[in-house]
Amino acid sequence: MSTSSAISVTGLTKRYGERLALDHATFDVPIGSVCGFVGPNGSGKTTTIRMLLSLITPTDGSGTVLGEKINHPEKYLSRVGAMIEGPAFYPALSGSENLKMLATLGGFPHERVGELLELVGLNDRAKSKYKQYSLGMKQRLGIAAALLPKPELLILDEPTNGLDPAGIHEVRTLLRSLADGGITVFVSSHLLSELEQISDHLVMLREGKMIFSGTTESLLAAQQPTVIARTLEEADLPKLIAIAKSAGHEGIILDGSVHVIANDDWASEFNKLAFAAGLTLASLAAVRPTLEETFFEMTGDTK
Repeated sequence: MSTSSAISVTGLTKRYGERLALDHATFDVPIGSVCGFVGPNGSGKTTTIRMLLSLITPTDGSGTVLGEKINHPEKYLSRVGAMIEGPAFYPALSGSENLKMLATLGGFPHERVGELLELVGLNDRAKSKYKQYSLGMKQRLGIAAALLPKPELLILDEPTNGLDPAGIHEVRTLLRSLADGGITVFVSSHLLSELEQISDHLVMLREGKMIFSGTTESLLAAQQPTVIARTLEEADLPKLIAIAKSAGHEGIILDGSVHVIANDDWASEFNKLAFAAGLTLASLAAVRPTLEETFFEMTGDTK
């Protein structure tokens, strides 16, 4: 059993009749990290989360959560906080009253309620009725509820779904601060752009198959950086391609520009070579694909 992993699964599989909802997934989530669990809708994210929480049984494979086998959920579930279907609260009760009721039901001290409302930034709205909360506030209250048991691991399924940019930012900031405080956060989304800024680690799914598991940094590093140049005269673009090739770099003409596979620091050298050949560049930029572009390229998905 891995002691450095909050979640560790090997060959985890869930079959419904002929359909494989999850196909032999193997990945680790390091303790203390924010791990983004990313994939298009229907790729197997919720199925995986349900197996980790022992809500459904795997068809095959094995896994551990906080060092305990997933077929012994009684050994770890008390140390896991989760929000998987969006929070369910009483509309006519305040945020504070809702949390107190959940604390009573779960046998948690009521002092936790004030601490958690402060933590999720709802202290000033603690006495407001839940039905008056914005969607972002409702999600933050849901996260507060998931934190009642003082979990070591927090599992959230699409916590930013339906939120406006301000709400997404609020939830992201909260998740990052929780991880910085020592809680492992495993958070799913079908939009990588929502997670790339806060995730140390990423697990990517497509149609039930895992296509990437590793650090966010290593995924970015694997992507080919590109230098994009535009000349004053479009007829000069083939000359730029020839210059790049003679320097050992492959390039193509795309949308009136030359795209050359090369590191950022080669851009200034490219400029010098073009100038020496009598070509004036109208623009020159070194770019690296965003994680979002990488994700769509890897999943073959379209926006």
